[in-house]
Amino acid sequence: MKRTLTLKLLMGYLLFIITGFFLLSTFVQYLTNNYLKKEEAQRLYRESTIIAADLKTYFNSSEHSFADIQNQLEIIGGYLSVEIWITDIDGNILLNSSDPSISQKKQSVFIFPSTIANITIHSYETIHENENTHIIQNFDISDFGNAYYKIGNFYEYFSEETLTVFAPITNDYKVKGYVFVHKPVSEILLQSDGIMNLMFSTVCILFVSAIILIIVFFFFICRPIQKLANIAQQYAKGNFSEKIHIQSNDEIGYLANTLNYMATELDTLEEEQRKFISNISHDFRSPLTSIKGYIEAMLDGTIPIEMQEKYLNIILFETKRLNKLTQNILDLNRFGHHGVILDITKFDINQMIRTITMTFEGVCREKGLSFDLLLTEKQLFVKGDMGKIQQVLYNLIDNATKFSYNNTTIIIETTLKNGKVFISVKDFGLGIPSDSLKKIWERFYKTDLSRGKDKKGTGLGLAIVKEIIQAHNENINVISTEGVGTEFIFTLPWGNL
Repeated sequence: MKRTLTLKLLMGYLLFIITGFFLLSTFVQYLTNNYLKKEEAQRLYRESTIIAADLKTYFNSSEHSFADIQNQLEIIGGYLSVEIWITDIDGNILLNSSDPSISQKKQSVFIFPSTIANITIHSYETIHENENTHIIQNFDISDFGNAYYKIGNFYEYFSEETLTVFAPITNDYKVKGYVFVHKPVSEILLQSDGIMNLMFSTVCILFVSAIILIIVFFFFICRPIQKLANIAQQYAKGNFSEKIHIQSNDEIGYLANTLNYMATELDTLEEEQRKFISNISHDFRSPLTSIKGYIEAMLDGTIPIEMQEKYLNIILFETKRLNKLTQNILDLNRFGHHGVILDITKFDINQMIRTITMTFEGVCREKGLSFDLLLTEKQLFVKGDMGKIQQVLYNLIDNATKFSYNNTTIIIETTLKNGKVFISVKDFGLGIPSDSLKKIWERFYKTDLSRGKDKKGTGLGLAIVKEIIQAHNENINVISTEGVGTEFIFTLPWGNL
């Protein structure tokens, strides 16, 4: 089964719900109960120490009766919802806030100052000697250890789990008895249940909010990603016609637009590759067919021996053309992969132009062409790869001679502006159709006019020119009007900077 992002999200959410409820019902509830027990023990301990402090004050004074102390304990016990015991050191219960019958059996008198319990003992020894005092069986204060509270049934006295807190009653630095405060644990846990109910309610609200968030996440994140994945599979199969229709201004929208752009570029590249193969096949097949035909004709005697030299020269010409085509393709591949290392030197661009134009004297003589060199100063130094810039100039001038009208002038100009040298090659001839201006830099591209005018071109010259100029981090532009002429302008860094 394929695990989609949505399935993983739902599984993670269910795991989160189960884990959350388990932790709340066990670990969190356990910590909450312990916390409440400890907090209640501290609160009751503070009350018990106050009662113990009051019982030792004015130890032998005589102001209030034994029943008054009992009444005070009952009031405090009712207010705190606890049961308060006063015992001696042997565990004899002298007073019990929940059992007034014990106090009615006492004959001694207890005294009160005005505090919470306002309790002091008048005749402690008399109470201790009373035969009817209730006794805590197996009482041993050391059972509490170092703690001031204990949870249990307190020597089997209570039928349910009870929190018991004690404080010693001292007089003259001697322990005379103890104050015990008892509270059922169930009453403490009632508060815990309320807290847990509140927590569960809050968590349920969070879970519902999380469900809403997951739904939103599914519609705005998961579904678009699923669309992206499906379209990407189509792209992997070579189907670039599919488009991703996601309208958003976030990262997913940006990714969708990027993939759409990538698909368009890949589709264009695939089309260019088909055209490339078609063009290169055509350009290789034509000379190979000629070479094959002429050789077969010479071998079978169709071409007489006295005419073989003519056709051998044609074969040589076609061989050179194939070699040039192969070299141009290799050059373009090196430029395309940015693997060409430029040999940057300083050289005189004016002198290079003069030298190259001299090589076209034969062609110019046949067509009645002339060069008009508008060169800035006698010498103008630039920085660049001398051999490759020479190739650029040769290709541009060669194109100018091919497409110029007979008996016209080719203008070559150099200009220095703002640290850049502008080189212009302008002819007066066929020009380039406006719909072809952006395509002339493509490999093997030839306009219909150029195909009719020059069958020997490879369609790679301008592509090589552009790659060389771009490798120098410079620019080349073209201005052309069909039937009027064409001007190519490129830049190079000034050599004196």
